[in-house]
Amino acid sequence: MSKSSPLNVVSATCEWVMAAGVPTDEQIPLRGYSSVFFPQFKVQLFIQPDSWWVSAALRAIRAVALVFDVITFPVHLVMQRPWRKRALSRRIKARIVESSDVSVTVRSVSEPCELHQRLVRDGVTTMEAMLRAAAGRWGGAPCLGTRAVLSEEDEPQTNGRVFKKYKMGSYSWRSYVQCAREARQFGSGLRALGCSPRTNLAMFAETRAEWMIAAHGAFTQSIPVVTIYATLGDDAIAHGINETQVSTVITTHDLLPKFRKILAKTPRVRTIIYMEDQLKETPRDGYKEGIKIVGYKEVVEMGKQAKIEPVPPSPHDTAIIMYTSGSTGVPKGVVLSHRNMVATLKAFADAVPIHEGDVLMGFLPLAHVFELLAESLCVIGGVPIGYSTPLTMLDSSSKIMKGTSGDASVLRPTCVTTVPLIMDRISKGITDKVSRSGAFASAFFKWAYAYKLGWMRRGYDTPIVDALVFKKVRSLLGGRVRLMITGGAPLAPDTHTQVRLCLCCDVVAGYGLTETTSCATVMDQFDRSTGRVGAPTTGTDIRLVNWEEGNYRVTNKPYPQGEIVIGGESVAEGYYAQEEKTRAEFIDDGGRRWFRSGDVAELHHDGCIKIIDRKKDLVKLQAGEYVSLGKVEAELKTCPIVENICVYGDSSKTYTVALLVPNQRHLEELALRIGVTETDFDKLCRNREVEKAVVKELAEHARKCGLEKFEVPAAVKLCPEVWSPDMGLVTAAFKIKRKDIQERYSDDIKRMYAS
Repeated sequence: MSKSSPLNVVSATCEWVMAAGVPTDEQIPLRGYSSVFFPQFKVQLFIQPDSWWVSAALRAIRAVALVFDVITFPVHLVMQRPWRKRALSRRIKARIVESSDVSVTVRSVSEPCELHQRLVRDGVTTMEAMLRAAAGRWGGAPCLGTRAVLSEEDEPQTNGRVFKKYKMGSYSWRSYVQCAREARQFGSGLRALGCSPRTNLAMFAETRAEWMIAAHGAFTQSIPVVTIYATLGDDAIAHGINETQVSTVITTHDLLPKFRKILAKTPRVRTIIYMEDQLKETPRDGYKEGIKIVGYKEVVEMGKQAKIEPVPPSPHDTAIIMYTSGSTGVPKGVVLSHRNMVATLKAFADAVPIHEGDVLMGFLPLAHVFELLAESLCVIGGVPIGYSTPLTMLDSSSKIMKGTSGDASVLRPTCVTTVPLIMDRISKGITDKVSRSGAFASAFFKWAYAYKLGWMRRGYDTPIVDALVFKKVRSLLGGRVRLMITGGAPLAPDTHTQVRLCLCCDVVAGYGLTETTSCATVMDQFDRSTGRVGAPTTGTDIRLVNWEEGNYRVTNKPYPQGEIVIGGESVAEGYYAQEEKTRAEFIDDGGRRWFRSGDVAELHHDGCIKIIDRKKDLVKLQAGEYVSLGKVEAELKTCPIVENICVYGDSSKTYTVALLVPNQRHLEELALRIGVTETDFDKLCRNREVEKAVVKELAEHARKCGLEKFEVPAAVKLCPEVWSPDMGLVTAAFKIKRKDIQERYSDDIKRMYAS
């Protein structure tokens, strides 16, 4: 796994220390445990029989808590008004506007918020107009922040090795006015370099303030931006550049050297603009002859001198050609107009309330439409964005000098955008720390978890327990996070609950696709449920259509079920240079544009939807049973031994198999339990007895999750390498690339079926 992968952030996030206790071999996973401290909560905690003093201590804590609850209950009842929270959670969020035997359509009942109305009043119909409106409203307020890197120094480790670490300063901020001015100057500089309006420009860069300003600079001149993930391989990068006929590419100091090879595959490229590093000079030699290499700051200076007037775009002009990460094949360029992006901006404004004093920490790829629109909402809403990287985010991150502060501690954000895989890693990290923290600390934490969960389900907050037990976890992200927004894949219900509870913040899940400008549904801020993705956003219609092959029909009971078809102004113009595929997946019906998602959902009584399947993930086994590979993977990912998993089904066979990336510590513990003393991780993954033991672990976990026997993989291949975007096996949003994984491990799949 790449050191810059966001997954490293997660492992660091979980480096918090529980109270000291008596060491024990007890391994009680936090997921699925129960306790009887409060009969009305129906929870029970299991403790080792010989830990009598632990049991006695917990009984004393239980008694004190019960007395405290009885005394303070009237105060909490009056101050917190839990009945209001429960009523807000249960209220109707969307209504059926059209229904038949083959489809049902739902629409939000929410009214446009003040920010949405202001966008309409100000005539904001393009992203270029959005930044102008934001600068006019927020003026000199901080907009985009970058943390200073003062130096890179050697830090000796206890094992004798020496690592390079950053000595970092404070955040410096560009104001709204400065951002708008710099964007205009950069756009003018692009024209001076030979870029023309409505001629594509490629952005191949990591997330940083200059990424956002450069994109808006292009918007000022009606130049469409082709966004390419920084984690894609050379061939995929060249494909995106060549297909869109790009001649100018914007990249960064770190990524520029990749073009020494890529330029041989991209004959049209003539100019490369790079964003400078804070410490190092950027070498410009060794590139193909005739290529002009220019620094970002030089382009801004050229724009100041040229003073070329802006060429504002129209709403229907292309803003972004966003290359999807290609989970099912070659990346596709999705054409997003300014109208699409502003429609999503309005919908997000209605769905995600902005509070005074909010600060967003940005680190997900801006080449992902979800992150780009989330940050755009912050720009128009007056929320400062402080940029970070996985290498510097936490005090324990790999590039932060020991004893110094990571970005989160300095920035103290209130909002963070993330993806479900990172949330799963946070959840598993918490569980592992609890199970290894000693008998008393582990039991006390679990009691506190059960206590808070019981009260939370009834609409109450638990400020004292939060301060005593969960403050340490919360402080790792600066101590002020109130909202985590997640999208890109389904979020497991137990992960949702655990992160919300342990980090003491709201976790809002949403659903959308690049083809719908990341807009479809978002959870209501008051919704206390899990496992769902919310109701349609304002301006969006969600239609469920019968899928007969999968037996999903809108007449099913108790909930209508079907394939999700999304309609509204956020639906993209289509796929770049792929008219046949555009006609197959996009529909124009009654003046409204629709997109067939391929996802299957059920509609609940309050207008919210739950993703239950995916058409492309459905496999019919030899005996006639249908297996939803995505559903099985989502359940098995919650097994402690699983880091990542790809389930494969052959229609000529009666069972499925799995390619599994194991958790190293849990695999080593499992090996010891079956008498395998091998310590080399690669050899453990090749051990047939260990493979069989993992299959049994999966089967037991699957039984608890309610999976059918035919859905459980009958054989596994243990993969010692962690799947990362750099390997091309997962997308930038960490969704598995099923086809690529199956091709890479095709021999192992044949072996599993042969055995």
